[in-house]
Amino acid sequence: MALARLLQLASPALPVGAYSYSQGLESVIAEGAVCDAQTAARWIGDVLEFSLARMEAPLFLRCCGAWANEDLSSVEALNAQFLASRESAELRAETLQMGYSLNRLLPDLGLVRLPFDEPSFPAAFSYAATAWGIAPSDALLAYLWSWAENQVMAALKAVPLGQTAGQRMLLDLGARLPELVERAVRDARAAGLPPGNFAPGFALRAARHETLYSRLFRS
Repeated sequence: MALARLLQLASPALPVGAYSYSQGLESVIAEGAVCDAQTAARWIGDVLEFSLARMEAPLFLRCCGAWANEDLSSVEALNAQFLASRESAELRAETLQMGYSLNRLLPDLGLVRLPFDEPSFPAAFSYAATAWGIAPSDALLAYLWSWAENQVMAALKAVPLGQTAGQRMLLDLGARLPELVERAVRDARAAGLPPGNFAPGFALRAARHETLYSRLFRS
């Protein structure tokens, strides 16, 4: 049952609006830096490794631990830390919209809503995973897979690319996930703040998306 619930959380059918965001990828496509399958795979893989896996992933695992210990104050602190780390207004609005949508959905999934304002998406996702008895490392792998799948789908629409190219990208990205999860587990257990998600190219592209002349995505 835990596996079935995890697949449901990671599914594109989860009504949180993930399909409507590109997280700056659309900006890179507009300027021509991403123009084919090879450049799209490199960009998505770099953001995954140097941003998502180094800060968001260990923070996600710490949220799982705090939920398991019913430590609401720690979850709130981690949620605030994650919101403060968003590089642009659109990225902050994105995680709040997705967190709000998942939080609103929780009662229909047999769970209670998160008891604080402005839950981020990783806070809401980690809560649902913990409540359903899903192992934190498995939950994180599914969380990262869902992100990668959404990025590849955005590339298919905006570059554009074919479905086969997208599947090749997902095959390569999926092969990297176990190692990234293992590193995130080590980082989450270490004392102090998680390693920084310093990725200036990603931050600039995410901010520039707000002023693109024509846009398909909301970030």
